[in-house]
Amino acid sequence: MRLVLDTNVLISASLWSASVSQKMLSKLILQNAEVYSSLEILSEFQKVLKRDFNYSESEVTVITEKLFSFLLIANPTEKIVVVTEDPDDDKILECALAVQASHIVSYDRHLLKIKEFRGIKILKPDELQL
Repeated sequence: MRLVLDTNVLISASLWSASVSQKMLSKLILQNAEVYSSLEILSEFQKVLKRDFNYSESEVTVITEKLFSFLLIANPTEKIVVVTEDPDDDKILECALAVQASHIVSYDRHLLKIKEFRGIKILKPDELQL
C-alpha cells in the first residue's frame, strides 16, 4: 500500500496518541506501508504547529524529525489545478501523483469531496481498510 497523508492527518497522528489517525499510522508502519509526503506538505505541517498550536521552532524540529523515521519524501514535478476552492490542497494530489499512491488519507472536506483522482482513492483515516 502506497499512501499520502494530508497535513491534518499528520497533525492528528503526531499530537494525539489515541486519535484515529495515530492508530491508523501505527498500523501502516507495522505493515511496512509506503507513507509519502513532500517538502511542501511538511512545510505546511511545521507552519500549522507553530501558528495553531504555539510550538517553538525546536519543538517543531523534534516532531518533524520523528516523521522522518517512517515518511518517504516525494519530489512532485507535475503542477495541477484541481481544488479550486482551496488551491493549497493541490500539493497533496501532486504528491500522490508523483509516487503513484493508491490512497490519500485526509480530513479535508475539499479533498474528500473529490473521492477519487486519477485512480487514487481519497478517504478519511477511519475509512482506510487495513
